[in-house]
Amino acid sequence: MSVTPDRRGFLAASTAGAGSLAFLNQLPRVSAAEAKPDSKIVRLDSGIEQLVRLVEETPRDKLLEEVGSRIKKGLAYRDVLAALFLAGVRNIQPRPQVGFKFHAVMAVNAAHQASLAGPDRERWLPLFWALDNFKSAQAINATESAGWRMKPVDEAKVPPPSKARAAYIAAMDNWDVDAADTAVVGLARSATPGELFELFARYGSRDFRDIGHKAIFVACSFRTLDVIGWQHSEPVLRSLAYALQKHDGKNPAKDDLEQDRPGRKNAERVRTAAAAQGALPEIPRELLTALRAASADEMGAKVAELTAKGAAPRAIWEGLFLGAGELLMRQPGIIGLHTLTALNALHYAHQTVAADDTRKLLLLQAASFLPMFREAMKTRGKVGDAKIDELGPRDEKALFGVGDVYKEVSKNKETAARTAMSYLKANPDGAKELTDEGRRLIFMKGTDAHDYKFSTAVLEDAEVISPAWRDRFLAASLFWMKGSETPDSPLVKRTHAALA
Repeated sequence: MSVTPDRRGFLAASTAGAGSLAFLNQLPRVSAAEAKPDSKIVRLDSGIEQLVRLVEETPRDKLLEEVGSRIKKGLAYRDVLAALFLAGVRNIQPRPQVGFKFHAVMAVNAAHQASLAGPDRERWLPLFWALDNFKSAQAINATESAGWRMKPVDEAKVPPPSKARAAYIAAMDNWDVDAADTAVVGLARSATPGELFELFARYGSRDFRDIGHKAIFVACSFRTLDVIGWQHSEPVLRSLAYALQKHDGKNPAKDDLEQDRPGRKNAERVRTAAAAQGALPEIPRELLTALRAASADEMGAKVAELTAKGAAPRAIWEGLFLGAGELLMRQPGIIGLHTLTALNALHYAHQTVAADDTRKLLLLQAASFLPMFREAMKTRGKVGDAKIDELGPRDEKALFGVGDVYKEVSKNKETAARTAMSYLKANPDGAKELTDEGRRLIFMKGTDAHDYKFSTAVLEDAEVISPAWRDRFLAASLFWMKGSETPDSPLVKRTHAALA
C-alpha cells in the first residue's frame, strides 16, 4: 500500500541547495550589535543561526509570509525544517511536562513525514502549520516557564570522549540533571548516531511517565536529525536528556515507583531469557485477548514467553498495534490516541537499534505500556467495551465510497469505522485511496499537534499490519481522524497566499 506519491521528486526539491548558505543573501542586513552572540543562550550552528533567529523573532502574524517570501527566493525546505526544530529546542522547555506546549518540538517530525507523503501542491502546509504552532508554544513558554531558553553548557565540566559514555550512563541512572547535561555534550561530540540512538532508545522507553512522550521525543529527535544534519545534534540531545529525566518529585533511582517497575522487570527478563517449548497460538488474537485484562507485568511476561517460543516480532507488534487501536475505539481521547503514537515511536526504535537485547526490551516495554494506558484511561471517564476483532461492515449490501467514510467521521466515529469496513471489503485495493484522503483532510483541517502526530503514526504503522488485519486497524484509526465536514484550518489560506 504505497502512500508516498512522487516522493523522489519531492526529496530532490526539498534538499536542493541543502548545506548551501546562498539563502542568507536574502536575509536583511544585520548590524554588528545584532550579530553579537548572546552569552545567555546556547549558540547554534553558524550556518543556521540567522534563520533560527528569524523564526524566533518574527511576530506570529507575519512569520508565514516572511518565510514564504524567502522560499520564493530559493530558501530550501531542509533549512526551514532545521530552523523550526532548533528554534523549538532552544525556546521551549520540555519540562515540567514532556507534552503540552512542547508538542511544538515533538510534532516536527510528524509534520515532515506528512509533507513527504502528501499531495504535491499541499506539501508545505504541514511545515507552515508547525511554524505557526511554534509561535503559539513560544508565547506559552514565555508565561508558563518564565521565558526559558536553553543556556550554554558549562564547558569546564564536559567529559572527554573516553569518559563521556560512562558519565552519561551514570547520570541517567542516577537521574542527575546537571551531570547528564554536561555528559551528553561530550557524548554528542564523540559518539556515532547509532551509538547515541542505542542509549537514548533505552532511556526513552524505561518509564511510563507522560504517557509515552519520552519515547516519542527520542524518535522525533533522531528522525529529524537524520534529515537536517547531525551538526545540529548537541542542543537537540541536551533537550532530550533533560526531558528523559522528568519525574514527579521522588528520585526514581532511590525508590520503587509504579511507572518504573515494568521497565526494571522487563530488563531482568531480557537478561535471563531462555528458549522455551510449546506450540504458538495465533499471536495477534492471543495478544488482543490478553490486553483486555492483563497487568503491565503480565503483558511483559506474556510477550517474553512468546518470544522465547520463537514468535516472530512482527506478529507480536501486529497484536500490540491492534490492541492500541482497540483502546482508542473504547475511549477516543488524549490517552487513547497516545497508545498509537507511543507504540509507533517504540516500533521505530525496535526497527532501528542494533543490539538484540535493546530490541527485546523495547518489545516488552511496548507490551507493558498498553495496560498502563488502559488504566490511565479510567481516570478520564467511561471506557467502552468495543472489540476490534468484532468490528464489521456497516451494511453487507450497500456500496460506500471514501467520501461516505469521511463524511460520517464528522458525525459518528463508530459508524464511520463500519462504513470503512464496508468500503474496504468491496474494494480490496482501496486502502491507498482511504489513507490518501485521510492525509489530505489533515492537511486542510488539522489544527492540533495530535492531528499530525496521530495520522502520521497510524498511516505509517498500517504498512506493517498484515492484510488480514489491516482493514480493521485503518477503520479503528478513524476514531481520531478529521471528517470532511470539519471546517478548514485558517492557516490553509495564509499558507497558499504566502507561497503564491
